[in-house]
Amino acid sequence: MSANFDVFNGDADGICALHQLRLTYPVSATLITGAKRDIKLLEQVEARASDSISVFDISMGQNKDALLYLLNLGAKVTYFDHHFVGTLARHPNLTAVTDTAPDTCTSVLVDRYVGGQHRAWAAVGAFGDNLDGLARRIAEPLKLKPDSLERLQDLGRCMNYNAYGDSVDDLFFHPAQLYGMIKPYADPLRFAEREAHVLDKLREGRADDLSRARETVARVVTGYGAVYVLPDAPWSRRVRGEFANYLTRADEHRANAVLTHNAHSGYTVSVRAPLSKPKGADEICCGFETGGGRPMAAGINHLPESRLEEFS
Repeated sequence: MSANFDVFNGDADGICALHQLRLTYPVSATLITGAKRDIKLLEQVEARASDSISVFDISMGQNKDALLYLLNLGAKVTYFDHHFVGTLARHPNLTAVTDTAPDTCTSVLVDRYVGGQHRAWAAVGAFGDNLDGLARRIAEPLKLKPDSLERLQDLGRCMNYNAYGDSVDDLFFHPAQLYGMIKPYADPLRFAEREAHVLDKLREGRADDLSRARETVARVVTGYGAVYVLPDAPWSRRVRGEFANYLTRADEHRANAVLTHNAHSGYTVSVRAPLSKPKGADEICCGFETGGGRPMAAGINHLPESRLEEFS
């Protein structure tokens, strides 16, 4: 008997992309996910020739070897993503729905694929990916009141914040657990109302972590951006990406990089391009062995301490 696997980034975009597809095409599937930076997830899939694998919001470029192995094994793969693709893998068993434009996200790709049947969840994913303008544009046909849009924005940002950390041990909820919580809800506003305790926990934790980060002094400041190195602490690992987003919203003309110490005697890095010129973040990060991402937002899983000065 064939099996199904759902492989997804643990952030808001990955979860909302998966949720839309499974609301439209429900199947029983083995879930494979992790923290936001756990992107080489296809290596964890133990599939057979007849199995089906759906992938959401992880870089095809970073998973190409595992992807080709699974395709050549005979498994069928449907791949939704907006990150770095590299040379697009071509195979009769692969359906690729990709777009690396800076003003899109995986939730919007799935929204198009399912014909907008669960548009509100696509907006949540876009809000979570710091694409507020996109989220509001795609939500226009829903004719939501301003307070409802604000609740979708809050939900997206809270869900996204939960994915930040160097491992699932840093997170408030395991991403598979969080997906299980939203799975019964076709309406994100109903989820936010009935599962308010989930959002309260994420919202309060995010606010506390961000308050600490704001007290940090930049290591490097130039005319076009700044580099911050946060203390070696659990809250730093959680807030790294959120603080990068905060800095980007605070000044749309500046690029920012936020670094935290990791367990490999180096640094994990979040990079954001200026909102006024949303490109180049992926180019910077892909210059390092474990770097990847998209033009607006990218990162490096491990920056050796010896290369810190080079990066700064």
